[in-house]
Amino acid sequence: MKKLLLLFVVSIFAIITTACGNDASTGSKETKTSGSKTKLESKDTLVIGLDDDPPQLDPHMSSAAVDRQTFQSLYNKLVDVDENLDIIPELAKEWKITDEGKTYTFKLQENVVFHDGTPFNAEAVKFNFERMLDPDMGSPRKSEIASVSEVNVKGDYEIEIKLKEPYAPFLAALTDRAGMMVSPTAVKESGKDFANKPVGTGPYQLEERVTQSHINLTRFEDYWREEPKIKKIVIKPFSDADVRVTNLVSGDLDIINKVAYKDLEDLRNNENITLLEKDSLMFQGIQLNTKVAPFDNKKVRQALNYAIDREAITKVVFHGGAVPAISAFPSSSWASPDMEVPKVDVEKAKALLKESGVGKVSFTLKITPKPEEQQIAQMLQSMLKAADIDMEIEMVEFGTLLEQQDNGEFTALRLGWSGRTDPDGNIYSWFYTDAPLNKSFYSDAKVDELLTNARINSDQEERAKLYKEVSEILFEDAPYIFLYHEKDYKAMKKNVKGFNHISDTMIRTETMYFE
Repeated sequence: MKKLLLLFVVSIFAIITTACGNDASTGSKETKTSGSKTKLESKDTLVIGLDDDPPQLDPHMSSAAVDRQTFQSLYNKLVDVDENLDIIPELAKEWKITDEGKTYTFKLQENVVFHDGTPFNAEAVKFNFERMLDPDMGSPRKSEIASVSEVNVKGDYEIEIKLKEPYAPFLAALTDRAGMMVSPTAVKESGKDFANKPVGTGPYQLEERVTQSHINLTRFEDYWREEPKIKKIVIKPFSDADVRVTNLVSGDLDIINKVAYKDLEDLRNNENITLLEKDSLMFQGIQLNTKVAPFDNKKVRQALNYAIDREAITKVVFHGGAVPAISAFPSSSWASPDMEVPKVDVEKAKALLKESGVGKVSFTLKITPKPEEQQIAQMLQSMLKAADIDMEIEMVEFGTLLEQQDNGEFTALRLGWSGRTDPDGNIYSWFYTDAPLNKSFYSDAKVDELLTNARINSDQEERAKLYKEVSEILFEDAPYIFLYHEKDYKAMKKNVKGFNHISDTMIRTETMYFE
């Protein structure tokens, strides 16, 4: 009877939405704005509008930033971060680091179960690490925990993880998908279909998923922490930023993970909307395939760095909601290099092309079908044309674009990175030789050496020097053209409270409620 009642509630509220807000998030700006049409009724379903449909729901196989938004409701991590990006306990309630940084011993929360009733314990943690490290699995997480040499069960609720060598970013890696625990029982039963039938220990469990339509989650009644106040979560994809914002203001959505930048001022002036702003950890740019012409020629790649007006893109497309980028690290990061964003220099770009020995330079840039992406691409097309570079634009659905990236079926594509709490997470997988996300197929022995040393060095000041040197080399070699760092905006109805705005840009639903 209880399940029937829940289904009845879902059917009634499937087209209604809810909102989430943050009253006390460190470093966030809260603005309450005007708009009489916004619905603010109290309800038990929170409707989230995302910028894309999550390609899959398996954290160990995920390579898309948008997946992580849904993961926050489905899974717990061993550790998490707070508003200051300090690491805090979650499924691991405490830990100690010994053996000169090579042994981590975690004491785990007790009385935790997965959504399918499987107990969470040290054996489950061991299973998760072995799954991510399995070479046949092909998990993108493998590079994040590649330093792990042993995982030893020391008791029902104590796990020991030994590393091959000291690895400074290890705990930070566990605050994201590498630290998300999946049910061993569900994995064994579902196999590859686990991506469509996810089972975690999180505050919400999957009820239904219809691709490109919605993901329905329901509150997990046996959740180990305080029961979430909101009963249902509905997640809907809106790749068109205009449509996403319109649905928020009209009342069909309660919170959106990304805002159309041209709408920032209107949202600030809407009295029924709360708009939060925070510096993010992400970077955005153009990934170049260095294995194919014309980008197998470094001089051609370098020419792009000087032909592109980054400042114009941030002003025209983002209305001040982004800043020009020159590396993987935003200015808020302690690894940010002391480098100036290059001024547009068309003559220098032409000179580099001449030095390259390549005749007429032309290529196709693949983008996702979003208005902002189209606007960026059109601006790039015009800028490069001035430097005698012809660029065609091809729009590709997001999931397909990821597949083409993974298979190397591109010359250039417009993709970025959502950012990680430790700088290693923003750069190693993208630029270390043969790393999982190094789809530029870039390889440089010096970069590999610097990135390796930054991983084993526990001194932050020394690590910063290493990352700054890497940034200088990457700008020179240009396997990836950094364009901008976005600020993170979360817009929601003002009666949504309890949203914790953290620089990792995630929507954590567990603490949210309606006022």
